[in-house]
Amino acid sequence: MATTDAKQVPTQTVHTEREARKVIEASRESEWRKPSFGKELFLGRFRLDLIDPLPELDAGRLARGAEFRDKLAAYLSAEVDGQQIERDARIPDDVLRSLGELGAFGMKIDEKYGGLGLTNLDYCRALALAGSVNPSIGALLSAHQSIGVPQPLKLVGTDEQKQRFLPRLAAGEVSAFLLTEPEVGSYPANLRTSAVPTPEGDYLLNGVKLWATNGTLATLFVVMALVPKSEGHRGGITAFVVEGDAPGVTIERRNAFMGLRGLENSVTRFHDVRVPAGNVIGGEGQGLRIALSTLNTGRLSLPAMCVGAGKWCLNVAREWAGERVQMGRPIGGYEAIAKKIAFIAGSTYGMEAMLDVSCRLADDDRSDIRIEAALVKLYASELAWKVADELVQIRGGRGYETADSLAARGERAIPAEQILRDLRINRIFEGSTEIMHLAIAREAVDAHLSVAGDIIDPEARLGAKAKAAGKAGGFYARWLPTLVAGRGQLPGGYGEFGPLAAHLRFVERASRKLARETFYGMARWQGKLEHKQGFLGRIVDIGAELFAMSAACVKARAEKAERPEGVELADLFCRQAALRVEALFHDLWHNVDAIEAAAAKRVLQGRYVSLEEGIIAPPLAGAWTSEWQPGPSTEEDVRRRL
Repeated sequence: MATTDAKQVPTQTVHTEREARKVIEASRESEWRKPSFGKELFLGRFRLDLIDPLPELDAGRLARGAEFRDKLAAYLSAEVDGQQIERDARIPDDVLRSLGELGAFGMKIDEKYGGLGLTNLDYCRALALAGSVNPSIGALLSAHQSIGVPQPLKLVGTDEQKQRFLPRLAAGEVSAFLLTEPEVGSYPANLRTSAVPTPEGDYLLNGVKLWATNGTLATLFVVMALVPKSEGHRGGITAFVVEGDAPGVTIERRNAFMGLRGLENSVTRFHDVRVPAGNVIGGEGQGLRIALSTLNTGRLSLPAMCVGAGKWCLNVAREWAGERVQMGRPIGGYEAIAKKIAFIAGSTYGMEAMLDVSCRLADDDRSDIRIEAALVKLYASELAWKVADELVQIRGGRGYETADSLAARGERAIPAEQILRDLRINRIFEGSTEIMHLAIAREAVDAHLSVAGDIIDPEARLGAKAKAAGKAGGFYARWLPTLVAGRGQLPGGYGEFGPLAAHLRFVERASRKLARETFYGMARWQGKLEHKQGFLGRIVDIGAELFAMSAACVKARAEKAERPEGVELADLFCRQAALRVEALFHDLWHNVDAIEAAAAKRVLQGRYVSLEEGIIAPPLAGAWTSEWQPGPSTEEDVRRRL
């Protein structure tokens, strides 16, 4: 790290995989102060009592939330043209102003700071509503409140910071979260953006940030930067609130994507940007910890829009398949199409149940939901993509045609291809599926690592290994016998759930089996387990299915009086999910992971380059990853002023 003066940034240090993991490990929450349904599920303990009955929420807050959503729905349906946003690749100024006047930018901000103070449940329902008109609107509101300035300030901000910034954001100013850099993605150990302390007591910020959602609109940023360690400064990755109009801030370009065309996403440069010490969030070195804590509930916003997309797809599939006639009858009557419609319906119910339970747990605040929030993000982003793909197939050629093209021929303007494009990013946003598998797997085996970590750690000393062996022996002597039998083996188990009881018995048995398989994996591979990403991914996917099945049964029972059809939908979803669980269990030990890994290695070595013959390859011009150098911007500022 070179820091000869306040204007320089750290030179890029290439960390090993182990070093990068240590950076993340040092920032994750290491304690479990509250119960966790997800944690217990992976340990083979099916604690249904943690989610059933569903936590009761404050009736007054729910009433205010319903009133807001009614106003939002009325405005969106009457005034917002989702297809115009798609054509212009821009959310109009008047829409942004009107959303601000409605309070949409302050949904998660407490009332004493000018916000609406909605529950997580109502906030997510509002995002689903907004995203159904155009997903870019949902993404704008989500990035602003779930990972932008409001959420970290809500968690660890000082009273002064909250009073200074939150009223502005509740009134309609936009915020953005800036972590990613051209060379830095999911593992931030190589972060280069620096915040160097000055003799005056503030910081000079230098660096370039990539993919800042809302970046061209934002007036306030949360910026993650590396503070050099020095006398009086502990240093480390630190979170700052940065004014968008501060001297030295340049929005160098707006990025364009295959979907979410209305998204305002930027490349942002900071050159000698002076940031007051009072704008540090949570203290030096706490940046990654704050980011991870923010995502515990922040991740709920993404599946909210996946749920909205599922509902939208179900509406189109139902109407189209009932109207479109082929060979003398509606296409929905053919089994090949009927299966797709049932998949869309079941999946949408499962995603919504999973999200509702997670939101209620977050609002109730008596549970640790880090695993549940991560699972619903992972699960919904994958399932919603498949739902949209099936809708395109049901629509046939019209599913591949744009809404404007359909309208030009006098047909209903259904943007099925757009929803597919818009949903694709969710498998990457806020942690790609591959990273989410690893992150959740780390939490799922936390109990094992806490007692046996030194046994499988190649760097641990013999004394530590011996101590861990004694501790692990006691833990496993108590734990392993609990995995032999449980309520799921009793014919009348969970009888209070009526026709859904069999599904919960399946979940209970599968949870114990999942814990046993995880233990077998640790025993077999020990410290090498972290490299068995295929195995870990399946373990996580099984846990996600079991959580979704549990949530569907709990939701259906809780709403049975008002929505009796929910029992049928929960039954449908659980039958679909159970088949996936069985396949995943089989694939844990019967797969071609090792063969594929070896083949990929040979591909990368160029052994199969002959397979690429017969095409015109993409151009070689340009770097795979752009590099940046410190200094003032040479680009025109493209920020959007309201």
